[in-house]
Amino acid sequence: MPETVQYITNEQGDRIGVVLDLDTYSRLTPTLDPEYLIGLNIEELKALASCKLALTDQNNLDQLIDRNSQNSLSEGELHDLDDLLEKVDHLTILKTRARYTLRLLQTRSEQRIVA
Repeated sequence: MPETVQYITNEQGDRIGVVLDLDTYSRLTPTLDPEYLIGLNIEELKALASCKLALTDQNNLDQLIDRNSQNSLSEGELHDLDDLLEKVDHLTILKTRARYTLRLLQTRSEQRIVA
């Protein structure tokens, strides 16, 4: 049976690197990917990938966008619009990361079935 970890040493015998078997590397790789969401199960990832802005926030956003197109927003309303758009951006990023993580988990699962 092959070893899962082999160390690379320098001339003094100090460990300076590591070689992993492919299965061990595949299990560790997602933790090295900053876009991979860890600590969530499949159902939680699916829920996150399909979530939407709260209805009250969405309604407020729609109204602010409509009024902004007519150039009739106050300074405070412009700030509220910016805050809501930033919230939408963050939510979009989280949803994309959840879909990305799901795709990686599915690919890894399919690879295990083939192997």
